[in-house]
Amino acid sequence: MRWFKRLVPVTGDYRGDRFFVREGGVRYATPLFVVLLLVEVSDLIFAVDSIPAIFAVTTDPFIVYTSNVFAILGLRSLYFALAGVMNKFHYLKIGLGVVLPLLAAKCSWAHTPWKLDTLLSLAWWAASWRSPSSRPFCDPRIL
Repeated sequence: MRWFKRLVPVTGDYRGDRFFVREGGVRYATPLFVVLLLVEVSDLIFAVDSIPAIFAVTTDPFIVYTSNVFAILGLRSLYFALAGVMNKFHYLKIGLGVVLPLLAAKCSWAHTPWKLDTLLSLAWWAASWRSPSSRPFCDPRIL
């Protein structure tokens, strides 16, 4: 907030649902605008952070670009959609523990002689889906 106050004058309190107010001929930003700005910057940071994961799947610039645009547009709405059903994901940590090591290997070895093939990735996913530890994912009582 202090950094932003050096750039733009900010009021000391909220003014309803307004982002900007004019006082004495000077336009001030409200703390609501600062909060909005911080939320949007965090969306942008998380979208840029996902670029290495996208390059693990493809090197097509169009797919990388569009996936980041959709990440920026949908990240917050997806968060609120998932927040309501988070209690249904009993085995999320186990699933991430199975999938993320492969993704890390693909990202790390993408430009080396040990590059992982897409078919190997699909085989890893299919094997992890069919393994006994993934049986709870198929349990209709949980879904």
